[in-house]
Parts: sequence; C-alpha cells; structure tokens
Amino acid sequence: MNLVIIDYSRRRDSCASVKVTIGGACDTRGRISSTAPAGGVRAQAQPVQREVRSTTRFRSRATISPSSSTSTAPNGRLPVARPVLSSLHGDPPARRVDDVTRTQIHELTGLELATAVRKREVSPSEVVEHTLERADRLDPSIGAFVTQTPDLAREQAAEAKTLLQQARSDDELPPFLGVPCPVKDLAMVAGVPFRSGSAALGDFVAPADDGVVTLLRRAGTLMIGKTNTPEFGLPPYTEPDIAPPARTPWDTSRSAGGSSGGSAAAVAAGIAPVAHGSDGGGSIRIPASACGLVGLKPTRGRVSPGPYRPEGAGLAINGVLTRDVRDTAALLDVLSHQWPGDLYVLAPPQTTFLDACEREPGRLRVGLLTEPVIVDGAPVDEACLTAAVRTARLLEELGHQVEPAPVPFAAERWDSFESIWSVLALSAPVPPEHEHLLLPLTRWLREKGRSVSGLEYASALGLIQTTTHETAATWAAYDVVLSPTLAQLPAPVGSQRDDADPAGDFARQMAFTPWTSVWNLTGWPAISLPLETADVDGVSLPVGVMLGGRHGAEETLLSLAAQLERARPWRDRRPPLW
Repeated sequence: MNLVIIDYSRRRDSCASVKVTIGGACDTRGRISSTAPAGGVRAQAQPVQREVRSTTRFRSRATISPSSSTSTAPNGRLPVARPVLSSLHGDPPARRVDDVTRTQIHELTGLELATAVRKREVSPSEVVEHTLERADRLDPSIGAFVTQTPDLAREQAAEAKTLLQQARSDDELPPFLGVPCPVKDLAMVAGVPFRSGSAALGDFVAPADDGVVTLLRRAGTLMIGKTNTPEFGLPPYTEPDIAPPARTPWDTSRSAGGSSGGSAAAVAAGIAPVAHGSDGGGSIRIPASACGLVGLKPTRGRVSPGPYRPEGAGLAINGVLTRDVRDTAALLDVLSHQWPGDLYVLAPPQTTFLDACEREPGRLRVGLLTEPVIVDGAPVDEACLTAAVRTARLLEELGHQVEPAPVPFAAERWDSFESIWSVLALSAPVPPEHEHLLLPLTRWLREKGRSVSGLEYASALGLIQTTTHETAATWAAYDVVLSPTLAQLPAPVGSQRDDADPAGDFARQMAFTPWTSVWNLTGWPAISLPLETADVDGVSLPVGVMLGGRHGAEETLLSLAAQLERARPWRDRRPPLW
C-alpha cells in the first residue's frame, strides 16, 4: 500500500519556471501530444519523436523532449552527488562478468551489470535491446508495465556510450551506468504519461521528473518504462482497471502484490535487475515477498519525496526492489538525499550502505514477533510462520540472540493509521467530473476521509507519535525485530479486490498485512528477504521474512541481511517465467 498525493494544478504552477505546457489530448488511436518542460531538460534544438509503448491494444506515441530530461533542483542545479558513490565501482564478488553475452545480461545483478558496462564487456545499447525483447516477451504474462519507453531508453543508452568514451577513469562514471531501472507509475517522469493506476487522471503527461527520478537518472540508470500500480497505490494488490493485473512470475495465477506490484514482477521475471518502488504501508515489502525479492523500506527522511512533493504524514517513502542485498544497499546510497526545506532529515552513514554489506553485524539481540499486530487474531499461514521460525534458528546459528517479542501496541491504535489513510485518499486532487471513474475502494476511502474532522485528524497524528514512543520503549532491548512479511502466501488474482464490498476488501487487506504498516507508523526501516519457499500443489512460492530496525539503522539491517543471504543464498532460484 502506498498513497500518491500530488496537486496537479499547483504542480503546474510550481513548474512555471520551466515553461511547462501540459498536453493531454489523446485520440482513439492513443497518440499523445505534449510539450515537455524546458527548464528541467537539457535542451536540444528540436524535440524528438519518442515511442511510448502502452499496455493497451494500441501503441501510443508521444512528443517528448530528449531523454536527458533531468529535473533540476529549485535553485536550478542538480543535487550534489555524495562522494561515496565512487565506491560502488568495485567488482561484485558474487559472480564474474567476463565475456558477457546478451543472453547472460538478465542473469546479472545491477552492480554486476554496471561493472560489465564499465569494462566494455557489454554495451548500453545491447542491454537496452535485450531488456526490451524480454519485456515484449514476458510482460503479457505478468502485467509489469503500464507504459514502455523504448526510444527514451535507447537515447539514454547512446548518452551512456558517450560517457564511456569520454571518461578519463571509471571513477568519473555514474554507479549504475547502463542498468535498466523502470519507475513505478506513482512517480513522474518528464514527458511520459502519469496515471497512478487511475482512469480519473486521463491523459495527464508529467511536466517534470520527481526528485527520485532525477537521482536515478544521475546514477546512470536506463528508463525502460513505467510499472503497474493500483489506483493511487492504495491496496496491497495491483489490479487497476487501466491495465492488466500484475502477477508473480512464480505462479501467474497469483498476484504480484502491491502497490509496487509491476516493479516486483519486472525484476522477478528478469526483465530488469532493479526497479523503483515506494512504500506507505508495505508497498515495497509486500510485492518483494510475493515475488521472491529484496525490498527495503528506508527510515523516514532517508529518501526525500522532494523537491515537489510534501512529506505529509510521513508514512510513505521511495525505495527499490532488487534480487540481492548489495543492489538494495548501493541504490540506497544513490537515493539518500535531502532537498532544501525537507521536513525529515537524517545524517548520512559514516561510510556507505554498500560497505555495510561487507561488514559482519556483530552479535545482535533479535525479537521474534509472530502474533499479528494491526488485526487481532488474523489468520497466519503455517508456511509464513515456519519461514520466520526457521530464520530465527538460522540467526541463532549465526551467533545472534533470539527471543520472543511482544506486540508493541493494541490493534485499536491502528485506527489512527486508517483515519490518516482515508484523509490522504480524499486529498488526491481528482476533478469532480472524474470522481465516477474511481474504483469503489477509492471512493469508499474518500467518503471515510470526508467524515474525519480536523480535530480527529490532528489527534490521529498525535496518537501515531505516542504509539511510536511506546513501541520504542517496548522494543528497546532489541536491535532487530523479525516477523513474517505477510500473513498469507501470494493471493490468487482477484481474490482480494471486491468492488461490491470495499469495506470487506479493506478488512482483508489488513489481515493480509498485519505487520508491514507498523514500520510506516514508526517511520523505522524494515526489509523483506526471500529466505524461504513453500510448495503448494507442486508449485514453489516465495515466502518473505521481515527484519525491522531502530530509527536510522539501515546499516545494521543491511549488514544482517547480507549475512543471511550468504548463509542461505537465494540467488540461483528462478521462477518458471524467466
């Protein structure tokens, strides 16, 4: 679950300095015309025609300014890169990438692929063509993309080639140069349709990059498309009306989870090694569990939503989905950035998050939490409990102290989260004439939001802060808290969404995810790891376990996660759809 809130009318005003003219005309053949922002783009004399592939039966086309459209900061300058990024250029130890062929590209992690590109063992153009071919072949089965941007990716690949030719040393190159990284369609990419999973947004074309996209561009990633998400990122399943449902490649009859379901499906199927996601109630960790991936929700303030989006209640944060811990850490180094005026700010680590993966975590005290938190008595699948217990035993074998952890607060406290969630749903600036286009769940949440008074909203925010203090006191003895990521195995597509009973739909969502939103309430970091699998009727399904840490303790989580990955590696597991 992850809610996107952006005021489109105000967004246009805020981009006035970059001369934005937002088009939106889309004819029946899907041709979209727009004028991309000038100030947020490295301008060329003439705009280029770029193909944008749609998941609908037609292929749409857009007039989009050159792919080097890296949005600028409010002062007109790009954010200063953290000097630690050069450390990412070290060769990943897990696998050699000498003599890479195109058929091997999708087997590499993001860091390994970046190494192969830097060593000129594979060209950025080869990476793009291989990736697009896999997307064309696999996406119809998994619903990962809502829009593909092949011309944008090819242009970025050409720019990457120029950088490789001009660089005096590898240290001058971006850390993820030539690595495909699709962006979840809750973030704006300049000149590309932005729908947030909703028909209510019509043919809106993003006038500029969101800050997280700016940072991904600076890191050298290749933008191959926008990934599927449910309407405004609200539910933990990805089944919007504007695109096919996102399915886990492990069993395409089951959901990829949500709300970063499209990103998870793309990475799990080997279309891209990494993908952008966001998490407001579990939206990175839920699909990570359903698709057998690594998914980290960073600490509140670690990754800024700025410079254009407000922090709001502080529940949601950007991140990534990957196939290994090192990629997650390296991309956190890329995305950890504060913009002037940010409300939540964290000091950077002493070294890098990637360095933390190479360090032993030391002996940690781990609390094992198996009782559901936000829903009393929520049923928990035996496979999910077994995964957490087996991980606890592994931690003990690695020298850590594990003991039962108490539930940190009564389930009734979660009502404050629900009140805030419904108000945020109401805050999505949907034109009144488009309200009927919203899904029943969204309309139901917005109606609930209308019933929350200003005093009740302020009280809910205060109660969240009180609950955070109480949780910190209850879990003060633990360095890490371990739990299942989800209460159930990946859900069959269509089994959770219920347009006839949105209240029942919402209740099932909470029972499905009784642990994930705890970490959004507190703002503390949590990571889902694909340590276990379960056999269901001869089909192997991934089962995630979740590790949560103290405020700002991503280094501890990543160090421990890397230790667990070494002890019980998952790298060579492959879904049937690969």
